[in-house]
Amino acid sequence: MKPVKILYVDDEAMALKYFERLVSPLAPVITASSVEEGRAMLAAHGAEVAVLVCDQRMPGEYGNELLRHAREYYPGVVRMLTTAYSELGDAIEAINTGEIYRYINKPWELESLRADLKNALELAELRSERDGLMRDKLLAQQSQLLANRLSGLWMLGAAVHSEGHEQAVYRFAQAAMRVGSVEPVIDWHRWEHADLMQAEAQRGVSIAGHLRQWLREFGPRREGAGALAVLAQAAGGELRGDHVQLSDGAALTALLSSPAGEVASLPQCAWLAWLLWQGGLADVTAADGGWAVRPAEATPLRDDWLADAMERLGRDAA
Repeated sequence: MKPVKILYVDDEAMALKYFERLVSPLAPVITASSVEEGRAMLAAHGAEVAVLVCDQRMPGEYGNELLRHAREYYPGVVRMLTTAYSELGDAIEAINTGEIYRYINKPWELESLRADLKNALELAELRSERDGLMRDKLLAQQSQLLANRLSGLWMLGAAVHSEGHEQAVYRFAQAAMRVGSVEPVIDWHRWEHADLMQAEAQRGVSIAGHLRQWLREFGPRREGAGALAVLAQAAGGELRGDHVQLSDGAALTALLSSPAGEVASLPQCAWLAWLLWQGGLADVTAADGGWAVRPAEATPLRDDWLADAMERLGRDAA
């Protein structure tokens, strides 16, 4: 939703009506008569609000409190303060603390008011376009990180336990797609590309070590209920006859979804290690508000299964 509305907050009913009459030819106007109502309007219509104009002197909280709230929770909204000349100090302080884009003197001069609001709407549009481009960029980078992680697990599986590793990573990817919510959290203000790649390489080293540790603990391969009992203990599930019940899908997706820069833990590697141990002969389905893992036959794999899984995971994350 593109923000196009102006929210005006003032405790004077006549000022609200006058502002709406003057400004409505320029953009849709919504109003509130107090800082508290202003917060409620932002909560209800924040995605639609391009510009917030707030009077300073109101009973209870002053206008700059609402502007400070908007700066923190609705940073894309262009914030403006309207004041009488005698309150100019409040406006200057709000500008200096980054709470507002500019101030408008009362009483208003019609053409000046409209010009200021037109500039504010244009700035809001630019911010919206910038934020949209940034979201697209971050989603693309997030999708790339997911693809890198999945391909990395394929290579690690081959290095750690080559027998049946492709089937195991295929089943791992299928389970992740069924569970969903695998997009990793990435603080792009923190990570440069080279630093992120180094952190991911270190993460891969830790995963390899944990996989080897699990495989040593699992010992000789088992079948049926014996294999399921091993999974239940390793992944924190419950053995229920012909399957293991997992209440939380995070155990199945953590190696893909963990935040960037977070070193993989031993429990996070249990599911993939078990799949490698079993040659990938297991399937995951939704059951009883959680996820059921059952033995399964091997699936014939297409040559492009990994590329397809990368694309689908990236599409789901977006």
